[in-house]
Amino acid sequence: MEQADDLRAEGAALYELLSKIESDDWARITPFKEYSVYDVVAHLHTTDHAATVALEQPDEFRRMVRERDPAIGITSSGAQLPDLIRGEALREKWREDLDGLCDLLGDVDLKLRVPWFGPDMSVRMFASARQMETWSHGQDIYDLMRAPRTHTDRLKNIAQIGVRTFGWTFANRSLDVPEPPPYVRITAPSGTIWEWNEPDEANRVEGDAVEFCRVVTQGRNIKDTALVVEGETANRWMSMAQCFAGGPQEPPAAGERAWSE
Repeated sequence: MEQADDLRAEGAALYELLSKIESDDWARITPFKEYSVYDVVAHLHTTDHAATVALEQPDEFRRMVRERDPAIGITSSGAQLPDLIRGEALREKWREDLDGLCDLLGDVDLKLRVPWFGPDMSVRMFASARQMETWSHGQDIYDLMRAPRTHTDRLKNIAQIGVRTFGWTFANRSLDVPEPPPYVRITAPSGTIWEWNEPDEANRVEGDAVEFCRVVTQGRNIKDTALVVEGETANRWMSMAQCFAGGPQEPPAAGERAWSE
């Protein structure tokens, strides 16, 4: 499955960055909700474990979510799992388990529906969602380190989730979903043009795919990008776009994460 390969490649890219940081950097605070580098990688490790349970034991996963079992990173306080491993040891364990998840995704029935913290997903979309989280949390570390990042067209999986969760962004906030969804036309790292929905000059989002993906994953405020946004519906969406599961979250304030390579 191509999406499983893309997830593996995303993990490999983040692993390369983590292999270059100093031991003291693991305690540094990223731009994401006061998470340290350790917290970010521990979060990815925990949710990759949850993804493995969801694939192998869907009923058990539903029970763990229902009972807020800390074994998949859910506690009443929302805290992370206890600190068991740190630094380089965590990096290696995360990478090992992520590769195992990718192996699992490559072997499952493509007709499978996978339970998650939000709506159930197809297995392809599930793999893309894990790539999205790996990529977006990787951005937290790239931003902290002011490290340049190489982007590839595997970003299309993340952009696709961003477009498909247009309705979710509104419904998750108990808002009516406006129609029609905006026309999205963005330029891939390779220069390829990606398009979704019906062309509409008065209701559109257009520009760079990397910037679009950063906005829908809430790594950037729309005001800190060069994206062209036309129309009330498109502007409302881009001001609060959220392509990940969980309760409503707000993007960073304008200027808070304005750094770019």
